[in-house]
Amino acid sequence: MFKKLFAKKAARKVTLQSGITFEVGRNETVLEAALKAGIAYPHDCTVGTCGSCRSRLLQGKVDAITPFGYTLSREELQAGYILACQAVPESDLVVDVPLEAGEVRKVAARIVEQRVLTHDIRCVTWETDGVIEYRAGQYMNIDWPGAPAPRSYSFSSAPAEGGRTRLSAFIRRVPGGAFTDALFADTLDDAAFTIEAPHGTFWLREGTGPIILIGGGSGLSPLMSVLEDAVQKRVGRNAILLFGGRTERDLYCMDEIAAIRAQWPTQFDFRPVLSEEQTSHHRFGLVTAEVTTALTDLGDPASTQAYLCGPPGMIDAGVAALVAAGVSLANIFYDKFTDASTGAKQAGEN
Repeated sequence: MFKKLFAKKAARKVTLQSGITFEVGRNETVLEAALKAGIAYPHDCTVGTCGSCRSRLLQGKVDAITPFGYTLSREELQAGYILACQAVPESDLVVDVPLEAGEVRKVAARIVEQRVLTHDIRCVTWETDGVIEYRAGQYMNIDWPGAPAPRSYSFSSAPAEGGRTRLSAFIRRVPGGAFTDALFADTLDDAAFTIEAPHGTFWLREGTGPIILIGGGSGLSPLMSVLEDAVQKRVGRNAILLFGGRTERDLYCMDEIAAIRAQWPTQFDFRPVLSEEQTSHHRFGLVTAEVTTALTDLGDPASTQAYLCGPPGMIDAGVAALVAAGVSLANIFYDKFTDASTGAKQAGEN
């Protein structure tokens, strides 16, 4: 009896839908085991707040260290999604998850340009000593001497064939942020950075249906990368970009978005939405409240792909609105931007 009670539990087998398999040891999470096995499993915070390791459980049972509902929406939970960083297998599993793409490299870098976009957002450009190749929508981890922890920022420009040595990101100032306070005080101009990239699974998927993009704050960074890349590739899909700000001073990249609209081969519409200022020429309210109208104008929710970047509250509300309007959860892709207090992805101190 005692032998059975204290016997070592057998390792659980995890099979990814792509065919990759690995074993998970006792009291080990799916993410821990995958990374130990050298698998490019998407992740960032590792504490269950950012949602980067969101995976769909197709078969098996897991125990959650922290309830998945703190980060995943009701719609995601009902569809069988889990957080790999918080999931301890109770049986063998079959999991569907997109793996990160691209060879991750570490390069030395220095800031070579800062451009003011709004009162609290800058476009920051680093020059690196090596080439970084990435997909539009992915992000980089940056580190610098004295940093409490690396920070993550999404690329704001389209990739270049053969890679880039100048990497840019839109960065929002967060009061008390270890990185952004120093950045906005211009005390990091000579700092020696290390950049690790690429990371993330946020990129434009193949398809022929419409595209809806929803952003807030510095969440416009990866969306601009995706859109610029789509223009270069002549992606002929109808698209609407919704962007939420509090007031007009929170709107930026207006000229760049106008240029994208002028070059887009089919329908492209940009709809800024202000939540705290009413004007005669912008929509007023929450940006996610415009989802239903945008989908109606695009005309085919069932085949529409949705891409969301911004704060968690916006993402959660956006997912709910999209699903309610007929967009398949499998066609919804997001990147949650949180602040340093959550320990999660920091696309703006992130």
